[in-house]
Amino acid sequence: MIWDWSFAASIVPSLLGGLWVTVEVTLIGTVIALLLGLVVAVVRYSRIPVLGKLFGFFVLFVRGTPLLVQAYFAFYVLPNVGVQFSPLVTGIIVLGINYSAYTAEVYRAGIQSVPAGQWEASTALSLSAWQRWRFVVLPQAVRDVIPALGNYVVQMFKDSAILSAITVFELLSHATSIGSSSYRYLEPLTIAGLLFLAVSLPAAKLIKRLELRLAHPR
Repeated sequence: MIWDWSFAASIVPSLLGGLWVTVEVTLIGTVIALLLGLVVAVVRYSRIPVLGKLFGFFVLFVRGTPLLVQAYFAFYVLPNVGVQFSPLVTGIIVLGINYSAYTAEVYRAGIQSVPAGQWEASTALSLSAWQRWRFVVLPQAVRDVIPALGNYVVQMFKDSAILSAITVFELLSHATSIGSSSYRYLEPLTIAGLLFLAVSLPAAKLIKRLELRLAHPR
């Protein structure tokens, strides 16, 4: 098969539309993953009865099962018990919940790295639990794990292609749809790969620069 430049140019607008959906899914999924992951990490570290163990099982279960299986379960099984969303919303929720299990472990590592003296000092100052977490622990913990969290965001962007399996019309779905209707897969899949690369490479470079900047002494 020979590369057809005119066909390639004609499908770029459609693929860019798919890229926008991919970016949208990633951004909203990231917000869910970062917030839910933080809650899970704090609850687990605080060893809150019942909830601590429940969230521990949540992390174990989500990290131990494939993202694709989770997406299929949410899309095909949950509607049978009355829980049903559009494919896009289902994809965003699944992606956000899946990555929250990973970000929770990153947050937990950051929390554990806060020196014991900081905990003791905040206790000596009679700070409430909320003040201790808000003003002492989390600013230090989160700052140290920002590069690791950034890497998961890039990984989530690439993993969003899995959501094409539950009919989320993102970048890969656009590429395969064009391929099946035109019987030409070379151009759409190549351009889709390049678009993934065009976003993930600068993002990875930005995270690397951020990591180097944060590595300087405080």
